[in-house]
Amino acid sequence: MSEQTIRSRFDAISPLDYRFYGGDAKLYAELHPYLSEEAAIRYKARVEGALAQAMAQQGLCSERVAASIERACRDIDPAEVGEEESRTLHDVRALVNVIRERLPDEAKPFVHLGATSYDIVDTANALRYRECVEKVLVPRLARAVAVCITIVEAEAETGQIGRTHGRHAEPITFGFAVAEYVARLGERTLRLGEVARALPGKLSGAVGAYNALGLLTPEPRELERRFLGALGLRPASHSTQIVPPEGWTDLVHHAITALGVMAKCADDMRHLQRSEIGEVAESFLAEQVGSSTMPHKRNPVSFENVKSLWKAMAPRIVTTYMDQISEHQRDLTNSASQRFIGEVLATVAYAAGRLADSLESIRVDQVRLRANLATARGGIVAEPLYVLLAKYGHPDAHEAVRKLTLQAESGRSVLEIAAMDPELKATLGKMTAGEREQLDHPEEYRGLAAEVAREVATEWRGKLSAVLPE
Repeated sequence: MSEQTIRSRFDAISPLDYRFYGGDAKLYAELHPYLSEEAAIRYKARVEGALAQAMAQQGLCSERVAASIERACRDIDPAEVGEEESRTLHDVRALVNVIRERLPDEAKPFVHLGATSYDIVDTANALRYRECVEKVLVPRLARAVAVCITIVEAEAETGQIGRTHGRHAEPITFGFAVAEYVARLGERTLRLGEVARALPGKLSGAVGAYNALGLLTPEPRELERRFLGALGLRPASHSTQIVPPEGWTDLVHHAITALGVMAKCADDMRHLQRSEIGEVAESFLAEQVGSSTMPHKRNPVSFENVKSLWKAMAPRIVTTYMDQISEHQRDLTNSASQRFIGEVLATVAYAAGRLADSLESIRVDQVRLRANLATARGGIVAEPLYVLLAKYGHPDAHEAVRKLTLQAESGRSVLEIAAMDPELKATLGKMTAGEREQLDHPEEYRGLAAEVAREVATEWRGKLSAVLPE
């Protein structure tokens, strides 16, 4: 079997392996203990060891037997398990056989006793996915949020033209725009951690009714609680041969929606780099090449990559919905599909790191931001003008200003045309100096953009303080 396996990332089929996870040494080191096949085997062995300890606590075997089983589980060789699986064609039985080979005869009967395969598999997956989320995904996502917070604080007062439907709308600040990603990604980060911690395990047997365990102890649920409690997991209130699949659905949903927020951020940053906008610029290394034929090109490759990863992963949520259906107490239609959950988690981890790196080195062009805002000043006065006219009693201010905007297309500003209308001029005369100042300088019509930006930054620094990088 070993002669047939891949020897390097260049033999891999999945781009996650040969390009992203396999091509990033730091990410590989972080994820390998949780998401690799070696990790899957080691976690299942860890769970088998915990089961032996729970049995000893319940008085079903001696502490000496439990210690020898746990020791054998801790020293397991994943390659040896793989070789055994090629013979048995069953992953958990292969693991059990390899553990038993390392034990004295008195301990062999107690390995996997009373358990079914998915007592081990689902419990091990809940444990490794939870630890992966807590130790890798949440810190990486929190770093992306922290980089955004730094931008928000630096650019809270930097004016920017707001855009809706791809068109100039009303002024905001660049810090306010980035604060959106702080709030949305911060919330997704916390929720992802919560659903990972909520993943249940099980020790209820082949159909979930504790049949086999009931032959070993009059309190099988107490044994389950001991077993899962040692692993920091809770038991599902009801399980069949498998845990309820909604936990996996929630995990994938929150991972993919976190990736979706990152894709939204990346897409906005990509558009702001358009030649005709040019408000931000992605960093470009001295020897980096943007095009194979156009030497001048500097493409927003990192931001586009994050969006592309979201496109690849978003449809995966449908698979988890389909895994909700398992015929009666269990069929095997989820056995292959659920193995891909790790790819979703790995992609989110990679994207978070790449987005954070890109945002950390982004260049904000404040000159271009002011220039773009200035080009819009003649039109953006429309909203404050309409609101103030209505405030001072105009019966149909919105329609009046709408007509002014049509006339303004000839080159004059909305405010200039309004000042030439006798009725509107009289209403303008009722306004305070501060209100007229707002109309004369519409680029300063930013509402609470700067205040909201700072509040969001402060709020999320506090909420993520336990996981934010130093």
